[in-house]
Amino acid sequence: MDKNYFTKSGIVLVNKPVGISSNKAVNIVKFALGAKKCGHLGTLDLEGEGLLPVTVNNATKLFDFFLNKDKTYQTEFVFGFETDTLDTSGKIVKEKECDISEDAVKRVCKQMTKKYMQMPPQYSAKKVGGKTAYKMARAGEEVKLSAKEVEIYDFRLLKKLDKNKFRFEVSCSSGTYIRSLCRDMAEKLGTYGSMHCIIRTRCGGFNLSDANTIDEIENGKIRLVSCEEMFDYPKISVDKSSYDKLLNGQILKTEFDDGDFKLYCQDDFVGVCFVCEKMMKLKFRLD
Repeated sequence: MDKNYFTKSGIVLVNKPVGISSNKAVNIVKFALGAKKCGHLGTLDLEGEGLLPVTVNNATKLFDFFLNKDKTYQTEFVFGFETDTLDTSGKIVKEKECDISEDAVKRVCKQMTKKYMQMPPQYSAKKVGGKTAYKMARAGEEVKLSAKEVEIYDFRLLKKLDKNKFRFEVSCSSGTYIRSLCRDMAEKLGTYGSMHCIIRTRCGGFNLSDANTIDEIENGKIRLVSCEEMFDYPKISVDKSSYDKLLNGQILKTEFDDGDFKLYCQDDFVGVCFVCEKMMKLKFRLD
C-alpha cells in the first residue's frame, strides 16, 4: 500500500541552529510533515545558524528561481589570526599582532561595499572536478578554486565587542562567502582574520523573525508559506483551455504589458509566465 504523503506544496522557514546540517534540517521538516520530497534554498554551514527556507513537494521546482536571491547576515570577525577554515573552529595557520580601531573598520566596510572577485574558502561546499572542496581539503588534497564576482550591498559595523573582535551586518549577493569576506577585510586592515559566528537573517523576501525553530517543527507547529508568496509579480488568470495551450508550448495573445506574471488557472496558482510584445508564454509550471 502506498504511503499517504503530505500533498500540499510550499516553503517552511526554518531557524537552523548551530550543529545541525542543512540536509538534516530538511529531513526533520520532511519527517514532521510526512512530505514526499523536500529541499533547501541555499546551504548554511554546520556552524552557521539562522534562516533556512525548506521547499516542500512541488515547491522544490523553485530552486533555480531562488538561487540568485540576495541574503543578509549578522556575523562576528576576530582579527589577528587566520585559520585553515577561515573561521575560529579551524587550525590557526597565520598570526599577526594588531590593534584594529573602529574607524579603520568603518573605512574598510565602505571600501568593500561593491562588486569584487572573491575567492571561496578551501573548506567549502564548492565542487571541484566533481568532488566537494572541503572533503578534498580534509583529505590533504590540493584544492584549485576560481574567484567569482560577488556584490556587497551593505556592510555595517554594529558593535566592537572586544579588542580586535567586531560584529557586522552584511547584505550581499547569492554565492558570497562571509568567511572569505572576513579574510579579504583583514587583508585591507593589514592583518589576518577569522569569522567567529554567522546568523542568516534574511533570504530573498523571507525573514528570520518568521521562521520556526526545530523544536516547534518536531512538535507539529509548522507554518507553510504558499509558493506564490515568493513572487512579487502581478497576477494573470487563464481558463483551463488556455492553460493547456501554454503547457503544450503555445503562445497566447494578451493585452498585458511586458514582464513576468504569477499565473493562475481556476483560482489556483500554477506557475509563472512572461509577456513580450503582447504575447504570453509559460516560464515554468508549479503543478
